[in-house]
Amino acid sequence: MAKTRRRLRSSTVVLGGMGMLAAALSACGSDPDRRCVDRDSYDYLNGYKVVADKNCKSGSSGKGKGGKKKTGSSRSVDDADWYYDADVSNGWADSGTFSRSEAVDRGGFGCSGSGSGGG
Repeated sequence: MAKTRRRLRSSTVVLGGMGMLAAALSACGSDPDRRCVDRDSYDYLNGYKVVADKNCKSGSSGKGKGGKKKTGSSRSVDDADWYYDADVSNGWADSGTFSRSEAVDRGGFGCSGSGSGGG
């Protein structure tokens, strides 16, 4: 039996290349994943309690505090802040950073690691 070699069609190669390019570009975005957390809620096993985004200042970069704001319930959040690139599970965020620039510098697939953040 003679071996036959299967040739890939050009459209298959182009589509596969476009998919890899899209993955590389999206992984290097300047906006890392972020969660609004209550800094006063830290638990050694769980991390920080995730609260509603409205408790964090929209433009905060890890330095501003949300102030005394009310969540959907009667509980107030005194010290809410953005927590970047965290592992989130059951309403708790852990293994992240409060520094946006540090989260951007972590990079992803295809990133140089020097950061691409604009602010």
